[in-house]
Amino acid sequence: MPAINFAVIGYGGMGSYHVQTIMAKEKLQINVVGTYDISEERQEVSKQQGYKVYQSLEEVLTDDSIEAVLIATPNDSHKELAIRALCAGKHVVCEKPVTMTVAELDEVLVVAKETGNVFMVHQNRRWDPDFLIAKELYKKGQIGDIFQIESRVQGANGIPGDWRHEKSHGGGMLLDWGVHLLDQLLFLVDSPIKNVSADLSFILGDEVDDGFISYITFENGLKALIEVGTTNYIKLPRWYIKGTEGTAVIHDWDLIGEMVVESDKKNIQAPKPIQAGVGLTKTMAPPSEEATDKLALPLAPVEPNSFYQNFYQVVREKAEPIVKNEEVRAVMILIEEIFKKHKK
Repeated sequence: MPAINFAVIGYGGMGSYHVQTIMAKEKLQINVVGTYDISEERQEVSKQQGYKVYQSLEEVLTDDSIEAVLIATPNDSHKELAIRALCAGKHVVCEKPVTMTVAELDEVLVVAKETGNVFMVHQNRRWDPDFLIAKELYKKGQIGDIFQIESRVQGANGIPGDWRHEKSHGGGMLLDWGVHLLDQLLFLVDSPIKNVSADLSFILGDEVDDGFISYITFENGLKALIEVGTTNYIKLPRWYIKGTEGTAVIHDWDLIGEMVVESDKKNIQAPKPIQAGVGLTKTMAPPSEEATDKLALPLAPVEPNSFYQNFYQVVREKAEPIVKNEEVRAVMILIEEIFKKHKK
C-alpha cells in the first residue's frame, strides 16, 4: 500500500520537528509533500528543504494529491483548521492540546464522524520510555499494588516561545505540558476519577499559568500528584511511585533510578532508633539491610507501532487507533475541571 501524502499546516518548532524527526523515520508510511505557514521566513526554510510551499490554506485543501494534514499551529486555531480539513476530505493529525475546550473538540468529532475521515491527536508522550517503565510497574506489580503516583516535569526557563504566554492562543503550562502528564495518567489508571484539586502558579506575571499542582484521587483508591513547574532550579524526580511492597523512583528522561522493595527474608531485625535533629526516631529510621532489596528498574517495553505507523494502519487498514478520541476527550474534561478547581 502506498504512503500517505501529508501537508503540514504550521511549520514552526513542532511542525518542523514532525517533518524532520518523527515523519522522517516513517518514509514507508508517510510522505511529506509540502507545508503551509503564514511566516515568510518559515516558507523559505521549507522551500530550501525541498518541500512544496503552499500559499494558502485553500491551496492545501484543494490539492487532491494530499490525503492528510498535520495541524501544528497555536492552540486556538486547531478547531477551525481541523473542521475545514475534514470537510475537504482530508484525514487529520492534530497537535496537542487538541482544542481549547471540550465543546470545541465535540464539534470536531461530529464532523469527523459525518465525513468518515480519520482524526487523531498526537499524544506522543505515551511512547516515552520513562512512562513505559511506570506502566510496567503499575501493570506487573513489581512493587506491589501501587497506591500513589507522583509525576512531574520541572525546569527554570519560564514559559517558552511567544504565543504560549497568551491566554487567547491557549498558552500556559496546564495546556502545554499538563495535557501530556494527564494523558499518561488516564491512559495508565483504569478507574474513574473520584476527586480533583488544583493550584495554578502565576509567579512570572503572565496572564497564563507558569505551572500547576493537581491532586487526583481515583475510585480504586489510587492517588496521583501531577506537577509542572518552570521556576524550579532544583528538580524533583520525574516519577516517584509507592506500592504496598516497595518504592520506585525515576529521576529523569535518562532513566536513572531504582526500586527498593520489601525483602521476603524472615526474622528481620526491627529498626533501631536514630538521632534526628534534637530527638530520636524509630519510625523514620532506615530499615535494616536485611529488610529491603535494591533493584534496577525494569526495561521499557518496545511498543510495536509508532504513532504514525498506527495512523497509517488506521487509515489504510481500519485498525484501532492507539490514541482514541474518547481518551483525548477525557483529558480535556479533566483539564477543564482543574481550571475550575483553581478558580474556587
